[in-house]
Amino acid sequence: MGAYETPTLLYQKRNNQISKMENSGKLNGKVALITGASKGIGAGIAKAYAKEGAAVAVNYSSSREDADKVVQEIISAGGKAIAVHGSVDKAPDVKQIFDETVKAFGKLDILVNNAGVYSFAGIEDITEESFHRMFNINVLGSILTIQQAIKSFGNNGGVIINTGSIVSTLDMPTSLVYTQTKYAVDAMTRILAKELGPKNIRVNSINPGLIETEGSHSSGVMNGEAEKWHISETPLGRVGKPEDIAKVAVFLASEEAYWIHGEAIAVAGGQR
Repeated sequence: MGAYETPTLLYQKRNNQISKMENSGKLNGKVALITGASKGIGAGIAKAYAKEGAAVAVNYSSSREDADKVVQEIISAGGKAIAVHGSVDKAPDVKQIFDETVKAFGKLDILVNNAGVYSFAGIEDITEESFHRMFNINVLGSILTIQQAIKSFGNNGGVIINTGSIVSTLDMPTSLVYTQTKYAVDAMTRILAKELGPKNIRVNSINPGLIETEGSHSSGVMNGEAEKWHISETPLGRVGKPEDIAKVAVFLASEEAYWIHGEAIAVAGGQR
């Protein structure tokens, strides 16, 4: 018969077990900044990171209400999060975003470049405004945030995850400018992997297919011919969900992915 365990000993063992559970998250103790995280993919990544133990800065450019909802959901579940306002295509805003994140949590370990915009038009309908808007946010925005991330990461380096798109391999008609921005993100990921690797900064990209979000609904992509086409081109036979992307984002940010660097990973149900 085993030794008798007093109630005090049982209480201590239970607390130790709870402590181990609380510290078992893949991102425990990390601080992550996710741009464009008030809705959709970004919100999904923010919630997944918090669930795995990271403190999260939820960046938004327009909808404070939506960002606050994401933050409140994380806090209600026992996580740590703040909302930080700023547009990624403006250098002063970007500096403020990072300053507020580091002030709140003391450091930065992970940057997810999720902020992005898209629109579709034939070659004759492309405007200067639509061209510059997509390139400024999708490309320049990622450059500006990466510059600040390098300054904010500590001596141990950090992780950068860019958000590309499967469009960079589809060559879809009417997607000329948007596809060009995502070509640029693919190139940015490969080039900066070589440039920043010696600083112990890992750089990868997640390239989603069509994901069901507030944005894909409001733009008219869902529930129409575009959705049917994407499903017909996807071997797994459905559109993606934010959680499909979030799971990969957790993996890439974790120590389990320490040897993955400079990769653009398609997360699109096999769509090519």
